[in-house]
Amino acid sequence: MGKILYTNAEVQDLIARDEAVLIDIRDREQYLAGHLPGAVNIPEFFSYLAETTEEGLAALHRNFSGLLSRAGIEPDKPAIVYEYALETWCGASCRGYWLLDYLGHPQAGVLEKGLVAWLMGGRPLETGAVTREATVFQVRPRSELLATRDEMHRALRDPSVTLIDNRHEGEWLGQLASPYEPDFELPKGRIPGSIWIEWYNFLKQSLEYSTFKSPEEIRALCATHGLTPDSDIILYCFKGARSANSCVALRLAGFKKVRIYLGSWNEWSRDSSLPVAVVAAGS
Repeated sequence: MGKILYTNAEVQDLIARDEAVLIDIRDREQYLAGHLPGAVNIPEFFSYLAETTEEGLAALHRNFSGLLSRAGIEPDKPAIVYEYALETWCGASCRGYWLLDYLGHPQAGVLEKGLVAWLMGGRPLETGAVTREATVFQVRPRSELLATRDEMHRALRDPSVTLIDNRHEGEWLGQLASPYEPDFELPKGRIPGSIWIEWYNFLKQSLEYSTFKSPEEIRALCATHGLTPDSDIILYCFKGARSANSCVALRLAGFKKVRIYLGSWNEWSRDSSLPVAVVAAGS
């Protein structure tokens, strides 16, 4: 596993030496109002709803090949993704990191405390759009990082695989279909056989910003669910953002076999042939 988290000081030094590409995943209006110097804007890292059929993955690869080429992503430079804070966009910066890693970029990373810590340190922002010279981003999917819908379905019958639902409690209990307002008009429930570890549980929150819990704390949390760094784990949420945040936490804690079901509840719940478990509140 390569470097994942970058400090403010490391990013500032990389910017000064033009040795990294910074990626802001916030919406266009927020980005234009103020962003890290030289950062490009790829809000699709958060907004893109993926499907994991053969056709869906092909569309994902085409879409992000174009986006990353136009953004000027270079294979020999770290691509460091950030949002306002690690929890403000449901873990979107980690989803950006995970997608870069899955698509084959060799040096993906995350600004460890987000834009809020950058601002608290008195560091500068730029306004307006940044355009980099286009490149040709070659997609080289790392299929071992992703679970497809069909693989998720097979895992229901495989006791060696643990399915972790990272969603909010209301989604886990079948009260909400998504964490967003207005809620999606989709079936509510959970994937059968999954256990629940809400994504916030991997974070240490303060009034200023969130950080990941220590590797020791994360391993202890997982141990309460019978999980070890050698466990075979598939994470899911609504569209893979919160799961990517949890995936980073698990990677930092030394978990070796962690996949993300990128289609997550958004894809699963739309297929009426797939099983759904519905549980009453309080269970």
